[in-house]
Amino acid sequence: MLTCIIDMQGRLMGKRFHAQSFIETAWHETHCCNYLLATDLEMVTVPGYKSTSWAAGYGDYVMKPDLSTLRLIPWLEGTAMVICDVLDHHTYEEVPHSPRAILKRQVARAEAMGFTPMMATELEFFLFEQSYPALRDGQFRDPKTLGGYNVDYSIFGTTKEEEVMRAIRNGLFGAGIPIECSKGEAEAGQEEVNAKYSDALDTADMHSIIKGGCKEIAFMKGRSVTFMAKYDHRRAGSSSHVHQSLWKGDKPAFLDKSAEHGMSELMRQYVAGQLAHAEEITYFLAPYVNSYKRFVVGMFAPTKAVWSLDNRTAGFRICGEGSKAIRVECRIGGADLNPYLALAALLAAGLEGIEKKMVLEPVATGDVYQAGTAREIPKTLGAAAAKMHGSAMLRRAFGDAVVDHYTRTAEWEIEEQNRVVTDWEVQRGLERA
Repeated sequence: MLTCIIDMQGRLMGKRFHAQSFIETAWHETHCCNYLLATDLEMVTVPGYKSTSWAAGYGDYVMKPDLSTLRLIPWLEGTAMVICDVLDHHTYEEVPHSPRAILKRQVARAEAMGFTPMMATELEFFLFEQSYPALRDGQFRDPKTLGGYNVDYSIFGTTKEEEVMRAIRNGLFGAGIPIECSKGEAEAGQEEVNAKYSDALDTADMHSIIKGGCKEIAFMKGRSVTFMAKYDHRRAGSSSHVHQSLWKGDKPAFLDKSAEHGMSELMRQYVAGQLAHAEEITYFLAPYVNSYKRFVVGMFAPTKAVWSLDNRTAGFRICGEGSKAIRVECRIGGADLNPYLALAALLAAGLEGIEKKMVLEPVATGDVYQAGTAREIPKTLGAAAAKMHGSAMLRRAFGDAVVDHYTRTAEWEIEEQNRVVTDWEVQRGLERA
């Protein structure tokens, strides 16, 4: 029995229980070290967090299983999984900077306004011939994609990858995730997998399980995948586009067939809020130094935070114009995002737009890459972190302690980049400097 919390990077972390032990005790609660919400990708104990530290002794959190998330994991023999909420060990209140708690608070905010947020995430990744151990032994140099050329939408091209991709689709579907399809993407060896839209919290849960499942299934097939936003500067990056709409009962609150483009006034206010705060929420869509290397003109990653109609060069794209499926797709996020934080930040900005009745700016048209005066997406992690840190909107929505916690996370990533000597520096300068 897998009992999993979600860490700051969006990964499944936790324990493997014998089923009998879970039934007897752990279904109620279990515990974990509170450093799980204060480490980086490499599990380094990052200094400077107020929530925990060596001085505080790195105590416990409570892992409280959300039994509504209980599911079988068919690619692992005799295994089930449950996602847990993270509670304070003393008060039993949800830990404020826990990614799942952050999203739950924004969902509750929307529900208090009478809306159900419905969302979906697309996930792109690269599929490699080598296994993770083989890549690690080679110090992750020269990963070789399973696909040798661009097979975007190609049936024959993706047939060559079906041993892995079929196992991913069927395995995830067997885990209760309504996988709709997979396809080749716009770069050699790049794949995309899509699950049906759902409520925001369920979508985030599915997203984390999909990422973990893709890695595990590829590993079991002797292959590997990466969700890095940009694993090679010569290739396109991998995104996680986020589709969003608000519903009132069984009716789409974003639809007004009598309005221009079928966009209700509520939808226009929601999109206006996301545009007004686009720079402030970018960190939650692009959380690493590497994330910003994806924003390249002409590679289907946006560089401008504007809205447009069915236009893949814009940061925010309106899909399903005039229909029940009308929604806004945020195209800024990379495949490396934490889905709970990304969905929460987008919701926070959109709901702010509704609350303040913001007016939507004119629609952008044509090649938005060439729109010289349009609002830009921050170009570096440092710039995005500064916008996040100074955001009054995020501090109202998430709380000061949460914003400060994730500001420290961004600062650490930058400090590590500044400390580490990269292969590029050595190759460029060892002889010539």
